[in-house]
Formats: sequence, structure tokens, C-alpha cells
Amino acid sequence: MKRTLVISDIHGEIELFERLLTDVNYDSSHDQLILLGDYVDRGANSRKVLEKVIELKSKGALVLKGNHEDMMIKALTTDEERYWKNWINRNGGRTTLESYGFTESEFVVPEDEEFNKPKLHSETLDWHLEFIQNLDHFIELEEYIFVHAGVHPNQPIKETAPYTLMWIREEFYSAYSGQKTIVFGHTPTKHLHGTHSIFFGKNRIIGIDGGAVFGGQLNCLELPSLEVYSVKSDK
Repeated sequence: MKRTLVISDIHGEIELFERLLTDVNYDSSHDQLILLGDYVDRGANSRKVLEKVIELKSKGALVLKGNHEDMMIKALTTDEERYWKNWINRNGGRTTLESYGFTESEFVVPEDEEFNKPKLHSETLDWHLEFIQNLDHFIELEEYIFVHAGVHPNQPIKETAPYTLMWIREEFYSAYSGQKTIVFGHTPTKHLHGTHSIFFGKNRIIGIDGGAVFGGQLNCLELPSLEVYSVKSDK
């Protein structure tokens, strides 16, 4: 492999994702693509993004699970009201379900009614759900660790709960002092250094979530060169 290309937090933005892959001249026979999670929610085309991710994985891409996949799994595979409403009402789950052809009348439970989890039937959704349930939480190489949110600064990664790897924020990026460089998404880089560009921290952390779904940009980090590619949102 000549290059490693890392992308995170696509959030249903299929056009930006495909443009970025074109801009970097991605070639699965020469490049190692690593995707750090959050393929779904908020953006309009989560279904198409997952279809693309599945295709890319079949050609050799390494694909991790993000916290939005975690929320989607919990909402769709349990009967817990809090998981359902948290995903649908607060975290963009409704746009994900709409991308599979469902309407609000099929999945929104009125606040004044007793909660009964909506029954949704879609072979494609079931297939995609099975796919994301089986994704890994981190990739560790000689010099790098790739993870969705970050690592616990005081725990070996192999002993760290998957929840932490998908959800941690400030405790990680303010206190990490390990020898390997951590490449992560989850926390928009604008919160780390005020812009949507890739964040290169002094403590060997590299944040790549450019907040594409919030009007920012979708970033790609090339390794080992540290070259940066990005496509800007038109929102």
C-alpha cells in the first residue's frame, strides 16, 4: 500500500463523501482506506452512505463503529423508550429512517401517548443494521491508533470499554500522553482549534471531523505524508 487515507463523520453526506474519494484519487488496489465511524444521522442520505461503506469494505477498507451507529443499534434492536427517543428526537435518527423510505407517521411516537416502539420493516435496513453491529472499535498499528472518539488516557486500549472509544471527548484530548499517534473523529475540529480543518495536537493526537453535516467540511488525512484533503459543504 502506498498511502493510508482516513475519513470520519460522514453523517449521510453522500455527495461530499464521493467527491472526496474522487479528489484523493482513491484506488483500493494501492491505498488503504480507513473510516472512523458516524456514517448515519442528520444528513439526508444515510442509506446511500452505508451502501457505499459496505462496498468499500468489500474492497479492503477498514471500517470502525461510531457513536451514531451505536445509538442506531440501541434504538432499533431494543424496546427501550429512552434509546428510541434519544436517537429520533435529538440525534438525527429521523433523517436516517427517512432515507430508508419511512415517514414520520411511521416512527414518531407522540409525547402524550404511551410508548410502543414502532414496528418498521425493511430488508435493506435490517442488512445495514447487521453490518454496523459487527464493526470494530479501533485499529492499532505500530505508530498509530485509529478510533472514533479517542482513548482513555490511563487505560490500555484493549482493556477500554467500547462505549469510551465511541464517546469520550475532553478527558481524552486534553490528557492523552501516549507514544502512539491517535487519529480520531467525533469531536468537530472547530471545537478543538476554531476551524473545520484537521487538528494536529501537540500531544500526538489528530482530529479529523470537519463538521461536514453542520456546514463545515469533510476531511481526509493521508498517511504517512500528513497531507490534507477536504471538500466543503454547500449548506
